[in-house]
Amino acid sequence: MNDPVPAPEVAEQAAEEALQDEAPPSVGLTDKLVRKIEAALDDHNLRKVENRLAKLHSADLADLLERLHRDDRDTVVDIIRPQLQSDPDVLTHLQEDVRDQVLERLEPEEIAGALVELDSDDALDLVEDLDEEEREQILASMPAAARLLVEQGLTFPENSAGRLMQREFVAVPMFWTVGKTIDYLRAADDLPDDFYALLVVDPMYRPVGTAVLSRVLRSKRSVKVDTLLSDEVYPVSAELDQEEVAFQFRQYGMVSAPVVDDAGRLIGVITVDDVVAVIDEEAEEDLLKLGGVSGDDIYRDVLTTARLRMSWLAVNLLTAILASAVIALFESTIEKAVALAVLMPIVASMGGNAGTQTLTVAVRALAVKELTTSNAGRVVWKEVIVGTLNGLMFAVVAGGLTWFWSRDPLLSAVIGAAMIINLIVAGFSGAMIPLVLEKMGIDPAVASAVFLTTITDVIGFFAFLGLAALVLL
Repeated sequence: MNDPVPAPEVAEQAAEEALQDEAPPSVGLTDKLVRKIEAALDDHNLRKVENRLAKLHSADLADLLERLHRDDRDTVVDIIRPQLQSDPDVLTHLQEDVRDQVLERLEPEEIAGALVELDSDDALDLVEDLDEEEREQILASMPAAARLLVEQGLTFPENSAGRLMQREFVAVPMFWTVGKTIDYLRAADDLPDDFYALLVVDPMYRPVGTAVLSRVLRSKRSVKVDTLLSDEVYPVSAELDQEEVAFQFRQYGMVSAPVVDDAGRLIGVITVDDVVAVIDEEAEEDLLKLGGVSGDDIYRDVLTTARLRMSWLAVNLLTAILASAVIALFESTIEKAVALAVLMPIVASMGGNAGTQTLTVAVRALAVKELTTSNAGRVVWKEVIVGTLNGLMFAVVAGGLTWFWSRDPLLSAVIGAAMIINLIVAGFSGAMIPLVLEKMGIDPAVASAVFLTTITDVIGFFAFLGLAALVLL
């Protein structure tokens, strides 16, 4: 008897499973694939969803979780729950708000099991943002050795090298030979899963250099490892801020750096992948602060997002009131020359935009230590000259357009002069404000934009209306 013909759904599923078995892991999450997964979720075809998820890279799976609606995300988390225990890397790729939602879906024992499989730095990154009660529950479910590493990491300051470092590394004494080192690597059962270099230490367990595995494996067994050091060692203090760590990696072209305690003893290692994440994080943070946003709120609910943005808007309202007060001083002037009300936003807007250009360059230069007290005077003077040149050029343009519109040469001269004054002030302020704030211990990315907007608006309105009061009336 012939076998019955399978139903279309069964045949489609069998073909898809066969295709999944043959296909290599996919890299990159396409909109088409997301729509297919969403359609399968709508149809409650969880087997199809599971098949499509099976070949996704952990980073792409994290992207998928971020794109899905909350309910669909919960369903996918339930599907990949077993995977998170053996391969929890997807948690390290998630945006913080989404990761919190995913962790809420898991039991403390499940989270603890996932943390054990992660490198110590990734495990610490997940735990440090949890509330204290939830953190204690998870830590209590972890094996003693893994829990100790996390608890030790939490003792270091937030955003420090101690929080960033990985506790899994391979260190060998400087007097060992290549042969002894290779024998040790073959016999030891507590080594990291992946490593590419050996940290060489002196008898006090202080790092003296790095020996790349390729050089070790190509050397004779009698050669001492301290003769194979690839470059100078740049130890990093565990208390050092992560921004300073990133600067050192960029400045000296480092791939990894040993982390030391107060006595200079080796306690961990920072690798370049961790530093790339720091650079991305710091750049994103500065960009958001310049826009008056406290953090990436794209995945937060409406009320929370509105509340977080409200405080910054309130500050801007106060600065706008100050600018309006300047306009009110010249109320009678505006009443006599209504054209001033039409033209004065041009001066303030040009000053604000010019100042923002300078401000952006200055804040970035401060972050990468290209702008310091040694060259501050030269940079500020340069921006004043740039503001003057741009002011002269746009004074001609704005004055010419004003004369063409109003046929009033004095009004054209007023707007031209005000344009020059405001762009000079914008260049000076855009460079000086970040420098002054940094000297005061205030993050320039947070407050610079508010001060700059206030200065360019006030100076722009005051220069334009004040000159108009003197010349036209």
